[in-house]
Amino acid sequence: MSEFNEFDQQGSIPNKDTGSIISHSFEMYKGVFLYGIVAMVIYMIAGFAIQFITGFNSASMMEEMKDAGGDYSSFSYWNVPGFSLYLSLSGLLGILIAPIYVGLIYIVNKYNTKSQIDFADLFIGYKQNFVNILIYSIISGIISSVAMALCFFPFIFVYPFLLLGYPILLFENASATEALGKSFNIAKENYGTFLGATVVGGLISIAGVILCGIGIIATAPFMMIVMYSVYCAFLGKPRQIEFKK
Repeated sequence: MSEFNEFDQQGSIPNKDTGSIISHSFEMYKGVFLYGIVAMVIYMIAGFAIQFITGFNSASMMEEMKDAGGDYSSFSYWNVPGFSLYLSLSGLLGILIAPIYVGLIYIVNKYNTKSQIDFADLFIGYKQNFVNILIYSIISGIISSVAMALCFFPFIFVYPFLLLGYPILLFENASATEALGKSFNIAKENYGTFLGATVVGGLISIAGVILCGIGIIATAPFMMIVMYSVYCAFLGKPRQIEFKK
């Protein structure tokens, strides 16, 4: 059974403004970026495995889309071999990988509080509040998908309301609905800062694609660090927890 103890440690807390939050995120990420890269490598390996299992070839699909001469309206994604199964398994992967994102947030807090970090910390989300993390991942995924389906811009405006979910699930051992409700209420009262942190953090996270493609491995996890910094700014330094095996 999991047991968590509290103990006091020093740790930095950003001010409640976008600039301070992003600066704090940078400072934190410099100390844990290798764990972020590991998390992304795990995700990418699993993604390649899904492509192999389903027979879906994303590179081949991109070539077919190019051959369509830019007329994507006539391109049928569902006729691409393995695409429908790949889409389903990718969605499942997104849900099952969520505990690793929580683990990265846990590692950031240990770095911030000068605690010893173990590689196993990256997988704490599979031991601590696992079911609620999965449920929250499903709920937030549905909300994000609906927003994306409407248009990209609604997604940008909706995502700030989800920003605190994973840290609340970890540090407060909350249920999925409690995490969603608390995140929504705090974001609603401080929407400008949350939106700013989301936009800047998101741009940094996708910078790896723009700059050098494969660099997304190094930049994508940055958004998890932003979540932690926002939590620190508006809810204070999280209680330091130590997992007892």
